[in-house]
Amino acid sequence: MSDTTTWSRQPSVRRLPLAAPLRLARPSDMWFKPALSVVVATAVPDLVLLAVDRIDLVMYTMAGSLCALYGHNLPYARRARAVAGVVVSMVIGMAISLVTASLTSSTAVLIAVGAVLAAGQKTLCDATRIGPPGPVIFTFVTSAALFAPQRLGQVPGHLALTLAAGAIAWLVAVGPVLIRREGPERRATARALDAAAAHLADPGPRTRHAAAAAVHAAWQSLLAAGRPTPTRRALERLVVHAETATAGAVPDTFPGDLPAAPVLAPDPDRLRSWARQTRARGPVPTPPPAPGTSDELFGIDSERAARRAAGRRDARRALLRSLAPGSPLLPIGVRALIGCALAGYVSQAAGVGRPYWAIVTAASLYQANVTLSWNRALQRTLGNLIGVLVFAAVLPVSRTGPLALIGFCLFFGFAAEALITRNYWLGSVAVTPMALLVLEFGGTHPAGELIGDRVLDTVIGAGTGLLAAVLVTNRRAGGRLEKALAATELARARAVSALAEPRTDPAALDAARRGLTGSLVELRDADDTAAGEWWQRALPQEQVLAAERAGHRTLAATATRRGLLAPAPENGAV
Repeated sequence: MSDTTTWSRQPSVRRLPLAAPLRLARPSDMWFKPALSVVVATAVPDLVLLAVDRIDLVMYTMAGSLCALYGHNLPYARRARAVAGVVVSMVIGMAISLVTASLTSSTAVLIAVGAVLAAGQKTLCDATRIGPPGPVIFTFVTSAALFAPQRLGQVPGHLALTLAAGAIAWLVAVGPVLIRREGPERRATARALDAAAAHLADPGPRTRHAAAAAVHAAWQSLLAAGRPTPTRRALERLVVHAETATAGAVPDTFPGDLPAAPVLAPDPDRLRSWARQTRARGPVPTPPPAPGTSDELFGIDSERAARRAAGRRDARRALLRSLAPGSPLLPIGVRALIGCALAGYVSQAAGVGRPYWAIVTAASLYQANVTLSWNRALQRTLGNLIGVLVFAAVLPVSRTGPLALIGFCLFFGFAAEALITRNYWLGSVAVTPMALLVLEFGGTHPAGELIGDRVLDTVIGAGTGLLAAVLVTNRRAGGRLEKALAATELARARAVSALAEPRTDPAALDAARRGLTGSLVELRDADDTAAGEWWQRALPQEQVLAAERAGHRTLAATATRRGLLAPAPENGAV
């Protein structure tokens, strides 16, 4: 960024919302997949332990079973690697916790180790962008293991249980590839079609960004899915139509933009119909080829080949950049470290014997900025307090036998995933009794003590965690926005340069367009993150708006140049 950048005025401290964070949203279009996966992955080891009368070991198998929650938005080729990495990371975290618990009984030491683990898990999950559900599952499991009675000789056996359950979770997560190989790509394509239809029906910055992000995600899913199949080819054609719709609704002219071209926008109802058919189990709809589709698919094949040659190396470099000094992720990790440690020590001072829930509560709050962390604090506190009441109601029934206890844990595990996409607080209503019931596998505890400790830990964890979020500043969020703005300007310059060539390589122009789309998505995310962060210098809102509008007009110009928006249909078959 140059020194001539104009910065708009913005207050350092923003008003925090009260009602908006608690409103319910529409459920995710795939909520049932992680819900069913975690039930199956948990039921198998639980029932085996019940059959051998070792139900007290459920905590160790549950650590592996919860890995089935990850990777459901990824194509199966990437999902297999991602979930395997989650299982290995879970085993490593459990090993640290169990060895520490076997070597010391000092609560102060256990809290310190729990805080370090929580901060490391938060930073790594953000850097690898694994999730949902992100780091909170790791922190929940490893923090609970820290405060479980343990002998050093038991650690290998307990880790073996975690690994075995993790292997089952991996099979559950990857197994559907045998039934519906292109399922994740179909869902990503359907989302892109729906988002493009919404943008056509109600053009504006919000719907334009949502459509661009959905189209970008669909291309990324198809590029990562592996070799093209007839179904994936049909999906690529559908994404071309969604991209055409997104590029077709061009924003108003802005100084310095490329001139607009006449466009032929697709029908929103037709896009929605294709989205419904794509999500269904039948064949993928075969739309008429959008103008320029043949060249577009050629460009995709070229980009897929290039990514296959350098994908792993580039991924490692991106991870190292995310963890390098100066990364905007590091202040969030410091918040987690300080907040979790403070929550644990305050809980210990308040008389809680095993303050792991205070650590988990604090760790769950840390989102991209202070405003989102405040939202999560409200949601977590409300959900936990209601969840404690649910636990009190079901506890007597759960103690009628181990099968009833397993049944309630499976039910609440399913309910948590079914509800959490509506709002985090609603999911927490189910998570809280499940987490408390897990303690019952190791032996009964006084109900009043369990409920009192959980309420106290929730309040302490939310309060101290939010305090750390406010006090530990993240001025690097503004730096991330500056870098995203510069990257967007560079990506647009490359696209304009490609447009200026009299004989542009189709693959190069398509790659430039997708690069510009990705940079625009990152710019909007960086701007939203920085806007919700406290103690920031004023943000360059005018420059961001200009870059977004110019970028989207350039995308439309590239689509016009490639023939995607030409009024005449393309001759010949795709």
